[in-house]
Amino acid sequence: MYPVRRQINPHAAKLRRDATDAERRLLAVLRNRQIEGCKFRFQATIGPFVADFLCVEKMLIVELDGGQHNGEIDRERTRFLQDRGYRVLRFWNNDVLENLGGVVAVIISALAADAD
Repeated sequence: MYPVRRQINPHAAKLRRDATDAERRLLAVLRNRQIEGCKFRFQATIGPFVADFLCVEKMLIVELDGGQHNGEIDRERTRFLQDRGYRVLRFWNNDVLENLGGVVAVIISALAADAD
């Protein structure tokens, strides 16, 4: 497992301040252990990367992608994170905005799969 930095990363702090509508909407559902009692960190630093949402206890990362994302860079990030034992779920911003219930159902399923 790659260590998650606890100190403030200026880039992560900026991402938290400038969160997208989709990130804010999903954060409202994931915060305060509302989903399966699991704690999610928002804009957590892992190595050189910042994960949108991270559940350390379940080694699960949820990434939201908008138009600014680069497919090759995202594949490299995902490989880096998976090599360290993390599972990565990716959703488009519009999936969160238009089908939040479906996105949450997939996240719950991934959390439950870890319990098996």
